[in-house]
Amino acid sequence: MKRLSRILLILTAVFALTGGCGIYTFSGTSIQADVKTICIKPVVNKATKVNPALANQLTEELNDKFRKLTKLEQVVDEEDGHLVLEVSIDSYDVRATAVTADEVAAMNRLTVTCKVHFENKLHEEDNLEQSFASYEDYDSNNPLDMVEGQLCETIVKKLAEDIFNATVAQW
Repeated sequence: MKRLSRILLILTAVFALTGGCGIYTFSGTSIQADVKTICIKPVVNKATKVNPALANQLTEELNDKFRKLTKLEQVVDEEDGHLVLEVSIDSYDVRATAVTADEVAAMNRLTVTCKVHFENKLHEEDNLEQSFASYEDYDSNNPLDMVEGQLCETIVKKLAEDIFNATVAQW
């Protein structure tokens, strides 16, 4: 009997922490129970230096992350989304980060900065307007076009993680 009481107490505590108020999940998101849909608009590239694949890569990474880590239905029309996510890439920049004694760049840094507009139509206190940046360093002996694909893949994953955490995980 004592064991049954313990099990019931543990189950009650787990339910209260995970399902009682309807906003906590094991994926770490804080989405209210009445929020069911999201519209992730295609990422727009506004940077003066443009990587033609970058906007599509970031759009796909965001779609995948929200599909895998939430139960939100993804919709195409902004009017149908309880949540709306808009992202624009504002800069795509390469700069020297380490200089040798001969004043030659030893390392370069590729930095991508994007602006996020997130709207929660049901809970306006969760709305967000914020910039995010991510970078990767690479050996300057390698031309950018040789390492750009791998650098962008890593940067896109970091940006998507940061955007996801700021919008629905609220970290």
